[in-house]
Amino acid sequence: MTTGDAASSPATSRVPIDRIGATVLKELVETIVSGQIQPADALPPEAVLSQEFGVSRTVIRESVKRLQEKGMVTVAQGRGTHVNPMSSWNLLDPLVISSLIGHDDALGILDDLSVVRGALEAAMAGAVAAKRTSDDLARLTASFEQMESVLHDSASYRDADVRFHLLVMQLSGNILAENVAHGLFERALESSRYHGVDPAQAFEITHAEHQLIFDAIVAGDREAARQAMEAHILGSWDRRRLPTHPRD
Repeated sequence: MTTGDAASSPATSRVPIDRIGATVLKELVETIVSGQIQPADALPPEAVLSQEFGVSRTVIRESVKRLQEKGMVTVAQGRGTHVNPMSSWNLLDPLVISSLIGHDDALGILDDLSVVRGALEAAMAGAVAAKRTSDDLARLTASFEQMESVLHDSASYRDADVRFHLLVMQLSGNILAENVAHGLFERALESSRYHGVDPAQAFEITHAEHQLIFDAIVAGDREAARQAMEAHILGSWDRRRLPTHPRD
């Protein structure tokens, strides 16, 4: 270590390496998700990747380690690093799921995401209906009335819509379901493909569906709340989904 290195603070010396490593990791994830390197194929050797990205071998080594933590590759001493099938990937990892959505021309990942999100949020809506308190109902009422008040302002309505869903998740008390559904919801909202194209009177239709969810929770009807939430999430996605070729 030189005198100059010693004089630098740890934070100052780490930040550029972390930023570069994150960029390399993202590009490697994109390479695998896009199919440029197929399952069972080997990643290029460390020296080749180092030269290709213009970074040190240490950065490459750390990036590959993170790929391994995401389940995307297997590192075998003396046999190189090979890509794992998608079934081994951590599909809840934000970087992995975002990349999958970005390369999902057939929208199959978003179809699956909507089904999973629908099932989780349906269960949570049912749980809220079964155990709602007066405080829960007050908070839900305020959230629903906020949606109503901005029905003709698309940007504000979208924000209020998201807040209503997040509140239902929170009130369910199911921390695991909330964590998974919230993560999927966030990744989906980042994608223009998920937003699709709204049909005529989309917000009026959506609000009517939220009314059914709200009414079922207020009435304490667990099954009606579950059905209304699932029908809303799947129906809303189906209405705005862009036409595509079916996935293989």
